Amino acid sequence: MKVLGFNHLSVGAKDLETSMRFYQEVLGLEPIPTYNFGFKTRYLRCGDLQLHVFELQDHVPVYQHFAIDVDDFHAVYERAKALGALDSTAFRNCVNELPDGCVQMYLRDPAGNLIEVDWPDVNTLDRSKIPEMKLLSEFAAQDAEGLRASLYLDRPHMKPSR
Repeated sequence: MKVLGFNHLSVGAKDLETSMRFYQEVLGLEPIPTYNFGFKTRYLRCGDLQLHVFELQDHVPVYQHFAIDVDDFHAVYERAKALGALDSTAFRNCVNELPDGCVQMYLRDPAGNLIEVDWPDVNTLDRSKIPEMKLLSEFAAQDAEGLRASLYLDRPHMKPSR
């Protein structure tokens, strides 16, 4: 027996409509048909997977997050920055360049859920437009294992060459 992959992720919302607008306007997710569970819930398409947003009383963890890939990192960065959604408290900095050239950006949705937005190759970004971007090694030394790590193990075509 083995797990075949992820199906969906669920996050809580303090106000469902506010969170839905955020996910649609900042990340471009598309609302899709949703089952009725007897409380406010909406589903969003996230590539081949789904994000389920529900309005229930829930505790929002500080570090727990989910990570997504986008087709336009700069557009998400600009929207998140304009909304004040960039988060530099959970992992020390809101935009990090990783040792293999991948980039990760942290932001919070209106309910406080932490989202990581990943990008496979820093060389395809305009650094001058992302002043918050720092090398991960500036605040966390990397050992041999850290230098071999990548967010894109299952997609070698997206991993930058060194």
